[in-house]
Amino acid sequence: MKMQINGKAVEACGGEVFGIKNPATGELIEQVPRGTEEDVAVAVEAASSAFTGWASASPQQRGEVLYRAAEIVRQRKDELASLLTQEQGKPIVEARNEIEGFAHVLEYYCGLSGSQRGDFIPVPGNGYAFTVKKPLGVCAAIIPWNMPALIMGWKIAPVLISGNTLVLKPASNTPLTNLTLASIFVEAGLPAGVLNVVTGPGETVGESLVRSPEVRKISFTGEARTGKRVAELAACGMKRITLELGGSDPMLVCDDADLESAAAGALRGRFYNCGQTCTAVKRLYVFESVAEEFIKKLETGIKSLRLGNGMDKNISMGPLNNRTQWEYIKELAAEIEEKDAGRIITGGKVPEFKDSEKGYFFEPTLVSDVPGDSRLLKEEVFGPLLPVVTVKNLDEAIVGANSTCYGLGASIWTKNIDRARKGCEQLNAGIIWINQHLKVAPEVPFGGVKESGFGRENGPESLSEYLETKTIMLKI
Repeated sequence: MKMQINGKAVEACGGEVFGIKNPATGELIEQVPRGTEEDVAVAVEAASSAFTGWASASPQQRGEVLYRAAEIVRQRKDELASLLTQEQGKPIVEARNEIEGFAHVLEYYCGLSGSQRGDFIPVPGNGYAFTVKKPLGVCAAIIPWNMPALIMGWKIAPVLISGNTLVLKPASNTPLTNLTLASIFVEAGLPAGVLNVVTGPGETVGESLVRSPEVRKISFTGEARTGKRVAELAACGMKRITLELGGSDPMLVCDDADLESAAAGALRGRFYNCGQTCTAVKRLYVFESVAEEFIKKLETGIKSLRLGNGMDKNISMGPLNNRTQWEYIKELAAEIEEKDAGRIITGGKVPEFKDSEKGYFFEPTLVSDVPGDSRLLKEEVFGPLLPVVTVKNLDEAIVGANSTCYGLGASIWTKNIDRARKGCEQLNAGIIWINQHLKVAPEVPFGGVKESGFGRENGPESLSEYLETKTIMLKI
């Protein structure tokens, strides 16, 4: 599979390629070009050349292209979902939902295509002022491997509908679906150069994009250390940036919560996509008066999960995406037992089933009696480990929930409106759910606080991330 630059499928300038493997089987799926600084320069130039024409098109015209692309994506949903599962590892049902989510994001922004407008301001003695919203120019997006299709939609839809052009760098583990989606935009009539995709390592392709003087805005989703590097480089060029740097989302279960619903929410919130979701439930704080009952319900749910190759429609959870994540999760699980840092209630090891040794599988794991300084409570654990902490009351739960450097999402499960209000006011997070967790609709702004980043994606708010205000003074 080739890169997409200036509306064409091309090889890398250096001619090198790298392989994409199925994390469930270890099999080579495809090879893609290993992009270079020269490839980035060509892509940025294509985006720059295409900018004037795309920016001058009406928002409605731009919306029509996005809508046609969404139609094609829906028609090819099964093909795209199969490709996504093979390169990412998630169950085919989750992959189909992600592809549908991508199409839905495009359709949502089509609906916003006519909503871009400025203000009219009377200025006594000096006539009138009015403001207009103008696209920035060439933008760049760097996306992760956990939700490559959906996050691609979050990035490109507001960029394109607002009249900007884009160079996208997919994650090196999961570029295939992104490249196929980019080719669909060409099929839908997107002008050459408006959307370009360069594959390759972050230290080459990513850094070149961030350093490029032609790029006006960077949107990055990934881990915090890399995000800080993006911010550092972008500052040198006074570029706008949006950073979504993950989180360690707490879930607070009060003693008046619907425990059946809460257990189901924790099960899906933690083990969806094998726990590899930025807003996954990563820490549980449960009132001690209901902890035993709640943990039993959750344990029963976890034991019902079926592991396997994502292409098997009967499985509940696929493998971790890559060896690095797999080794990290194994290390954390080993520390629990070696350092007596908690009690593994269920799971905690590499599973054994037919051909399991070929993939990066790990059992869904529930851990109790976790000490406050545990890595499970301090780090962003991207994988199927769920620590449970018992607390006396809501105040203690909130203190624990806020005790990390992250602040992406959080949820509180209660039937008491005062407890819900207190949680919303005092939890340090960019998005807070009440009696639910994980779902993020394209209509609502999404982003974090503290080291989970800044800027917002989704909703009308995301359009402002890609538009600048021009003020015009008029005196007649």
